[in-house]
Amino acid sequence: MSLFPRLPLKPSCLFLLPLVAELAPCPAVGENPNIVCVLADDLGYGDVGAFNPEGKIPTPRIDGLAAEGMRFTDMHSGSAVCTPTRYGLLTGRYAWRSRLKNGVLDGFSPPLIDPERETVASFLKKQGYRTACMGKWHLGWDWARTGETPGKGPANERSRPVDYTQPIRNGPTRLGFDVFFGISASLDRTVGLPTVEKSFKVPKRIGPAQANFEAEDMLPDVTERAVGFIAECGHDPERKPFFLYLPLNAPHTPIVPKAPFIGKSGVGVYGDFVCQTDWAVGRILDALEDNGLTENTLVLVTSDNGSSPMADFPELAKHGHDPSHRFRGHKADIYEGGHRVDFVARWPGRIAAGSTSAQTVCLTDLFATVAAIAGAPVPENAAEDSVSLLPALLGKDEKPLREATVHHSINGSFAIRRGKWKLCLCPGSGGWSDPKPGRATRELPPVQLFDLETDI
Repeated sequence: MSLFPRLPLKPSCLFLLPLVAELAPCPAVGENPNIVCVLADDLGYGDVGAFNPEGKIPTPRIDGLAAEGMRFTDMHSGSAVCTPTRYGLLTGRYAWRSRLKNGVLDGFSPPLIDPERETVASFLKKQGYRTACMGKWHLGWDWARTGETPGKGPANERSRPVDYTQPIRNGPTRLGFDVFFGISASLDRTVGLPTVEKSFKVPKRIGPAQANFEAEDMLPDVTERAVGFIAECGHDPERKPFFLYLPLNAPHTPIVPKAPFIGKSGVGVYGDFVCQTDWAVGRILDALEDNGLTENTLVLVTSDNGSSPMADFPELAKHGHDPSHRFRGHKADIYEGGHRVDFVARWPGRIAAGSTSAQTVCLTDLFATVAAIAGAPVPENAAEDSVSLLPALLGKDEKPLREATVHHSINGSFAIRRGKWKLCLCPGSGGWSDPKPGRATRELPPVQLFDLETDI
């Protein structure tokens, strides 16, 4: 039973882009599974019980999913921050090959993905899939502009020349998604036309909003939209397979759990928001079951990078909880805590329940994996950095799937991983933990080499 009302799927949100008109001919019922990819935002490796038995935050739905499927213990995001990871997940290509060499986009940035580049969504659409994206996009799109000169002030002043009455261009529906409902980036959301500015308790992060919008509604709204899409697919007489990409806004800031979850974790408000994130995963799993779709659906649950310091690490430590588990660093860093992420896969009858994979792999591998599942070749000009995980998922991998894996920190520092060796091409964290780039690293060696079997 949902804690929140079910929401109808109708275009009531400014960010619900038009349905793409050019639909592929409906194929006959086949064997291709539905694919659901849930991408949590800033969820630490140690925040999920299935990956950290010493963790203090209850995550029963993700833990149950892991018990029914496979845990990948050496999965990595393409970057230690969100925009480049999302780029890599959808394109199968490291983001540093694009114009984004460091940092992230903001809510008013132009599109990062070239409209001619194949994405997981556009590829699967050609294989007869229905496609939907619900949640945090953070890959840029084109806002209509008024022609007014922006005023001076904080970064949000870039929002002032936007004409919110006009359609948004070159967003998710240009890149293969039939429908989108969600936000442009971390805080930039409005239902209807914005009339006020709100900070949502995040200093110096002011954004346009409707007066009655509250940030705490974002996670339940997006979740129920996804539930509605699943129900639509379940009642579709044509039974086309579907791809649902669900990039959640949680537990990223603003950390705003709804009332039913406040106090649920026992470790503070961040833990409560993780509990609500787990609830969101549960709603998706329940929707699949309610609509008879569980058996033929591959469900993937992961995170875009490690946990953020905004989680209040000292407070969590008082309760004996470490979002990075045993790994050094956190979000933004080149160290393992920055980019080693939880990854759970369930596909009944194909993935052995309770199984584990220690393959060193990357979220960029989604593209090649779904291509292998669909039995279609990856286009020559697409997914340059993607390797199929299907052998591991089916328990048929007899050697390393990747020759090497490249990691990237927020300031553009690189690391490369091969087997037990990890070479960091920078003198410090490359991110937000000590030693931070700058004065603290001037006297340090320019590179760091780790044997992860002896020094994780």
